[in-house]
Amino acid sequence: MTSAIYDIDLDKNPANHRPLTPLVFLERAARVFPDRVAIVHGPLRRTYRDFHARAKKLASALAKRGIGRGDTVAVMLANTPAMLECHYGVPMAGAVLNTLNTRLDAAIIAFSLDHGEAKVVITDREFAKVMGPALDKAAVKPLVIDYDDPEFSGEGERLGDLDYEAFLAEGDESFARRLEIDEWDAISLNYTSGTTGNPKGVVYHHRGAWLTAMSNVVNCAMGKHPVYLWTLPMFHCNGWCFPWSISIVAGTHVCLRQVRAKTMYELMAAHGVTHLCGAPIVMATLLNAAPADRKPLDGVVQFFTAAAPPPESVLVAMKEAGFEVTHLYGLTETYGPSAINDWHREWDDLSAAEQGIMKARQGVPYTCLDDLAVKDAATMEDVPADGQTLGEVMFRGNVVMRGYLKNKKATDDAFAGGWFHSGDLGVMHPDGYIQLKDRAKDIIISGGENISSIEVEDALYKHPAVQAVAVVAKPDEKWGETPCAFVELREGQQASEEDLLDWCREHLARFKCPRQVIFTEIPKTSTGKIQKYKLREMAKEMAAAV
Repeated sequence: MTSAIYDIDLDKNPANHRPLTPLVFLERAARVFPDRVAIVHGPLRRTYRDFHARAKKLASALAKRGIGRGDTVAVMLANTPAMLECHYGVPMAGAVLNTLNTRLDAAIIAFSLDHGEAKVVITDREFAKVMGPALDKAAVKPLVIDYDDPEFSGEGERLGDLDYEAFLAEGDESFARRLEIDEWDAISLNYTSGTTGNPKGVVYHHRGAWLTAMSNVVNCAMGKHPVYLWTLPMFHCNGWCFPWSISIVAGTHVCLRQVRAKTMYELMAAHGVTHLCGAPIVMATLLNAAPADRKPLDGVVQFFTAAAPPPESVLVAMKEAGFEVTHLYGLTETYGPSAINDWHREWDDLSAAEQGIMKARQGVPYTCLDDLAVKDAATMEDVPADGQTLGEVMFRGNVVMRGYLKNKKATDDAFAGGWFHSGDLGVMHPDGYIQLKDRAKDIIISGGENISSIEVEDALYKHPAVQAVAVVAKPDEKWGETPCAFVELREGQQASEEDLLDWCREHLARFKCPRQVIFTEIPKTSTGKIQKYKLREMAKEMAAAV
């Protein structure tokens, strides 16, 4: 029996062990680069010294109002300096930041306020029309603070008795964050954008936020002093943890209230933007910009996107426009991105079509994710790495949520077998890269054969007239169900149903081809996700009417 010699007199102590928290990133940036511009918002330029001071004043003001460990501070804010300050000031006080989705309705917001037991609400005047009714519906009666952004030119009533700047004035910039913080403490609460029923409250901890923020820097190859344009909503997975990442490398946050092509090009040109994140709709907005709205870019802009992989034609167009697109993958439950399509230099020699195939894969684990696997959900065994065998994508590591707030059953189900179950179906390629094939609920089983709706969508996206597409199962007496495609055409483009069916027959096995194409506006959630459940209902109604 070996003696544990390293366990003798070599203990954890304040000198050699500190809990991980992303709050240290801003402290360091303010110490090392105090005069560097941290935030740009319209004419506003705020240095790291001022950014840190204001975050401390916010924390101090909250503490003076009795807000502390485990208290929820909900914010209804656009991508503004106040939102960045809340990502530091709220957890500095030991509280938990709940960033509310600005696109949701009053009933869902009221549910979130009650479920998270919000003690404070900071709200932008632009969202008063939805926040007013939400606060009326909510059982909780939080302290309401109005944020008046100089870059907002519209109207919006004040809902509280206190202005954000006046609240900050109550604070002390010498405030010191809680050093006794536990890295397992909750740092934020994010509600899933569920398609039915009430959303689930996903709880992040300080350790996971630190690790994801650091992974963003490493995996996205962010050198010192990047310039980051805020096209991704900060309310979504805490902006994929980039509010904390940018401080690591003392970068500049370029705030943006609304995603508009002209404004994005102006900001990229004026400030030398190097990085941005966004859904495919942001790419479409940039590519469809009127020639007069475009501005020449200083250099290549790194664009990180999630959701469905961009079609090959979009990737080519983005490259020609000056953007290098990298595909990320993750869920709200994994702090946003926790897998990346890590590019190999030798793939640069492949043809455009072959590169498109490689870029369509979701990739490999983020640096700080322990493991990413494709497993048989029943046996929990890994599926063969053959690029063919379907299984459920699962995650394990420190960048997986603590769990769902006040929902033990959902938490236990999500963590069954010691892995986080994503609900996504995919395959493992021989080189260790995963590729999604569908959500478990979206797979189409026709005549006993599994059909990936993503594969059919990819084929249709390659048609030059197709702007957006979603494929769902339509009930069929003979086959059980068959693929049904809902399509939006590009402006100025034309294609008939038969044109698109012929296209699919050229690019897919016959049994995978849609039996019907419907031209319509595709319904989406407030975060831009396609609402396939609505399309499935439409398909069922069409089948019943036959």
